Amino acid sequence: MDEHALVSDALRGDLDAFNRLVLAYQDLAFNVAYRMLADEDLAADAVQNAFISAYKNLRAYRGGSFKAWVMRMVTNGCYDELRRQKRRPTVSLEPVNVEDGEEMESAEWLRSKDPLPEESFDTAELEHALQHCLENLPIEFRAVVVLVDVQGMDYDEVSQSVKVPLGTVKSRLARARLKLRDCLQQFQELLPTQFRLDGGDY
Repeated sequence: MDEHALVSDALRGDLDAFNRLVLAYQDLAFNVAYRMLADEDLAADAVQNAFISAYKNLRAYRGGSFKAWVMRMVTNGCYDELRRQKRRPTVSLEPVNVEDGEEMESAEWLRSKDPLPEESFDTAELEHALQHCLENLPIEFRAVVVLVDVQGMDYDEVSQSVKVPLGTVKSRLARARLKLRDCLQQFQELLPTQFRLDGGDY
């Protein structure tokens, strides 16, 4: 799909071109919003608002990854909703160095294989455990782990989506994975054996 060509056509009034962009990314956008908000209706609203905003502000698009540009609107909308509800305290997170300068190996089993949130994991129990642990992450951590580990976006796209430097993305991701690992150990019986601390390396 040629994103730039579709954007150019949309700017000339071709609504079908913009709809093709929506169809290409709506599942990704919904999954991101659902993982961040844990509510299907709120996620659907966030996605709808993001695409409406993207269409209204299409002339502000300056190239690069259109997917990352739209995901920025989705994540910003989720941030706003979470802060509005005050479900979690807003914490200013500065870039930090991970000990020894190394990040944890990507948790491949978290990566989404299906566009529907309820089908992302083998069991409903594991799905519930993961969502519980995601909801307990600071929202800035939650955003990067959802975009990278659940949705499989690359670091550069995530950096553009959340508007922080690449190093900050990696730092937040490493810290988020540590927090998720610790949280998920409460549900060890649900984890694949190779991801249990007493059964192998995470």
